[in-house]
Amino acid sequence: MPLPSKIVLSMGQHIGAPATPVVAKGDRVYVGSVVGRASGPVSVDIHSGVSGTVDGLTVITAPNGAKQTAVVIIPDGRQTVSPDVKPPVVTDLASFQQAVRDSGLVGLGGAGFPAAVKLTPKNLDEIDTLVINGAECEPYITSDNRCMQEDTDDILDGIRAVMQYLDIPRCIIGIEGNKPEEIKKLALAAADMSVEVKRLPETYPQGAEKVLIETCTGREVPFPGLPSDVGVVVLNVTSAAFIGKYLKTGMPLVTKRLTVDGDIVRHPGNVEVLIGTPIRELLEFCGGLTDEPGKVLYGGPMMGICVADLDQPVLKNNNAILALSRKAVQPVKTTNCIHCGRCANACPLGLSSKEIVSAYQKRDTAMLARLNADLCMSCGTCTFVCPAKRPLAQNIALAKLLMKNGGRSDGK
Repeated sequence: MPLPSKIVLSMGQHIGAPATPVVAKGDRVYVGSVVGRASGPVSVDIHSGVSGTVDGLTVITAPNGAKQTAVVIIPDGRQTVSPDVKPPVVTDLASFQQAVRDSGLVGLGGAGFPAAVKLTPKNLDEIDTLVINGAECEPYITSDNRCMQEDTDDILDGIRAVMQYLDIPRCIIGIEGNKPEEIKKLALAAADMSVEVKRLPETYPQGAEKVLIETCTGREVPFPGLPSDVGVVVLNVTSAAFIGKYLKTGMPLVTKRLTVDGDIVRHPGNVEVLIGTPIRELLEFCGGLTDEPGKVLYGGPMMGICVADLDQPVLKNNNAILALSRKAVQPVKTTNCIHCGRCANACPLGLSSKEIVSAYQKRDTAMLARLNADLCMSCGTCTFVCPAKRPLAQNIALAKLLMKNGGRSDGK
């Protein structure tokens, strides 16, 4: 996509503490300049994808509804690269982890967890497997698919670096079986490496971290627990490709390939876009909309989050923007639970959705804890299979918030 009229860089494009702005209105910035500095151990730097002038600081609505500070930059059209952008000098584990930290990388599969933290497990000597997530199981989204087709060498360069500096002896690339070309291409390219390309069942949510680990390795991540507890580090395939590129170029994370789709997008497709681009301009680049949207989502139809308005920016961890018609998102009639058990049978983590929702309605946080409600990953499968069309996943998300806030539903 060509340069937008402006970019709006949120300081909270990741899990953890928001970055702190280090620029002010009128400052000159360049492609790759740091405009937001990480403010804690679980935080990341924010970089400009354009050269131009800082128009000021503003406040935007984050996907979770919170207010976040953002830096607005007006491009000058020259795309002058910052002199600080150069390939990092990496000689050992510490310098590799620092390079990833300096790159501003977050998990590009959607979660947005700072990659440097993920690559600094406390039990590094127990890690024996790197799992690369190429499942891309959610409907509509094909940006990782394009990455596997177009950036194969970069993916393998990133994998080599992680395996070398973290001293991980083997790697498994998990790809759903509905992507045979990508399976074949990566298997051929990785033939001389300790890498297995594993064909995964075409099941949603195959790309969920815990599901992926069990399918690829047979290991079950304990609750509560992390992948490192079973000797595994997981990276999204696009994250691996970015690491490969960054080590060669030194260009931080300033662009994102994402899927633009939906039943009212005139020309859907995958677009390489500057992070911070207003969604309105992205949709215009794709030919505009054929009808008034009922919903526009960050992400896919199962786990996506509604965009507050079309002036919201593309974020680092976006892998899709979906624009759906009012007809497509028309609310369905909800009826009483018939106790069929489909939600429990369908849950990839074995949770009892209807019992969790019942405990939430009673504000019974003790029961919610016993039912492991906070293990839910909000995949939406329970809601999808429910014949009564009950909003189970939505209520479980509220139940998790209730538990987080110590039994208060107002979040105070």
